[in-house]
Amino acid sequence: MKLMRVGAAGEERPAILDQDGMVRDLSSIVADIAGEALLPASMKAISQTDLSTLPDIVVDRIGPCVGQVGKFICIGLNYSDHAAESGMPVPEEPVIFLKATSAICGPNDDVLIPRNSNKTDWEVELGVVIGKGGAYIEETDALDHVAGYCVVNDVSEREFQIERGGTWDKGKGCDTFGPIGPWLVSRDEVDDPQALELWLDVDGKRYQDGSTSTMVFGVAHIVSYVSRFMSLQPGDVISTGTPPGVGMGQKPPTYLKGGEIVELGIEGLGSQRQNVRPAK
Repeated sequence: MKLMRVGAAGEERPAILDQDGMVRDLSSIVADIAGEALLPASMKAISQTDLSTLPDIVVDRIGPCVGQVGKFICIGLNYSDHAAESGMPVPEEPVIFLKATSAICGPNDDVLIPRNSNKTDWEVELGVVIGKGGAYIEETDALDHVAGYCVVNDVSEREFQIERGGTWDKGKGCDTFGPIGPWLVSRDEVDDPQALELWLDVDGKRYQDGSTSTMVFGVAHIVSYVSRFMSLQPGDVISTGTPPGVGMGQKPPTYLKGGEIVELGIEGLGSQRQNVRPAK
């Protein structure tokens, strides 16, 4: 299933993409693509719905594919070649940080360069959306706790992140720094989350071209590991790290200034397109 949320910001309706590419309204089945709607029983009920009986929607905007996100958890330096281009060692354990949930926006919404930013950067990442919650989840059971997967752009301001006191969060949680979607693709449609190609272009130039097969820590390990430090609830999003090719790693470094178009995607999970502009 490819689940969506469509409509104006703050007024999104739950929807699903049918096999003919039509967007169908799920409002009669679930209130939102969020919380309990992501539990296994709810996902099964959606999968058994005759989509032809649901009204189609003319889409004017695609919103974030998950609503009411409780935690937006990120894994840093999870590709060894990205760690190298960042000048940082490959971590012995997953690096965990949080993005503010207020950073979440739709996959094609504008990305805003914060005031006084000099080093706004891009990061295409595989997003993991939790279905069944839990704590101290065994790695062998971890994928059973996943509702599905999505594309994430972990937009980052490197000066704020690295040079302004040592806490990553301040460079990660600016408004519009978390486009997610276009779809939440259900777990059953992703045969192997460690075999997905992912890419990112700026103004048509390919900067990132990688595969989740080169992750240092795979999805199952990440879900299990994170659950040791915080319980996971339905609708939590885990962004699993980025392959090499970020702006910080270019020679010389290349950052977003405003006026660019960023396009990114993951095999089977769809693509995003963002206009970049300065914040007012």
